[in-house]
Amino acid sequence: MSASKTVVTFARQFSSSSARQAAMIKPPVPVFGVEGRYATALYSAAMKEKKIDAVEKDIKDLKNLMSKDVKLSEFVLNPLLKVNVKVDALKKVFAKKNYSPLTLNLLVSMAENGRLKSLTPVLDCFNGIMSSIRGEVACQIVTAKPLDAATLAEFEKTLKSFVKKNEKVLLETTVDPSIIGGAIITIGDKYVDMSISSKIKAYNSVLREIV
Repeated sequence: MSASKTVVTFARQFSSSSARQAAMIKPPVPVFGVEGRYATALYSAAMKEKKIDAVEKDIKDLKNLMSKDVKLSEFVLNPLLKVNVKVDALKKVFAKKNYSPLTLNLLVSMAENGRLKSLTPVLDCFNGIMSSIRGEVACQIVTAKPLDAATLAEFEKTLKSFVKKNEKVLLETTVDPSIIGGAIITIGDKYVDMSISSKIKAYNSVLREIV
């Protein structure tokens, strides 16, 4: 399929036509909002063209670039730049990285519709779809200090008990000294705040009511 035809195909994924929506390949998990619509359109187009692996590789690389390249991130998210300038620059930068036309068309479409501020959520949403297909459950542990190996292993063991046997825990740890102690745990769509900072806030709230 030519690049021009690919652009048309991708653009049609965003049509409000019920017939076109019905023809879209929906992801195996429900997604919502602007990020859900763009991630679904990209997923559907990639599945139809049998380029899902290439697109997933692009999305992971783009996510990594956005988190590490401050200048690129600022350029992409800058709302003051003219659309045509931004589109031309995006085409040049990512064509050199040999990104799939579908990935490039996602960026162009979002730029033309003034939606690049939602790019990171779209990337996260797409990655979430792919993780779900592999039976991966995203888990994040935030602690005030880095976890030692024994404590981390205990956390992993406990988290695995909350997922199905055919699912795999995809664990990410983050250090945030501001929580003082304890931990904040996110597993899938569940969130548990056991941090000392949250307890202090709760106690302060109770004290204010008493006083």
